Amino acid sequence: MKQQVKISKVKGNPKNPRIIKNDKFKKLVKSIQEFPEMLKLRPIVVDEDMMVLGGNMRLKASKDAGLKEVWIEVAEGLTEEQKKEFIVKDNVGFGEWEWDMLANEWDSVQLAEWGLDVWQNEDDIETTDEFSLPDGDKAPFQQQTYTLADAQAEVIKNAITEIKYTEQYKYAETFGNENSNGNALYLIVSQWVEQKK
Repeated sequence: MKQQVKISKVKGNPKNPRIIKNDKFKKLVKSIQEFPEMLKLRPIVVDEDMMVLGGNMRLKASKDAGLKEVWIEVAEGLTEEQKKEFIVKDNVGFGEWEWDMLANEWDSVQLAEWGLDVWQNEDDIETTDEFSLPDGDKAPFQQQTYTLADAQAEVIKNAITEIKYTEQYKYAETFGNENSNGNALYLIVSQWVEQKK
């Protein structure tokens, strides 16, 4: 049953393995501030004890956004095993984006503001003679963009996914970078450089 409750009654789930870091979390907070009605359409799912099963990051972001109440859906009668299964399945992204449709029918800047990792159309970029980065984006970090054929992109995407399951990835130097794909790509290139020596 969907209902609105005081945010203090809802308990964040410490066993939820899904997290959102830095800029993406800030975008989620901003999204909730700008469009709080979405939380009613997609409520936080809790068990009978008000422990979050789905929406842990939305709960945290709602608190940061200053909300006093949130919409919840109580999932009743689930076993402990079903609750654990729900936590993972709720966070799995089975679908894929139709990138051509997004490129042709959506504004890439707006999509990025909504939290989607996207390309940036030249037409969407506002240019000025001044150049400055927000405090959070300053050196030593940089973003690079490459154009790839679909087959090339698939090979790289698979390599990045596969290396994340290795022991080397767990202990790789990140230089303070929290972007997992960037760290994985760095490790792949570093291994290639080592092989060339």
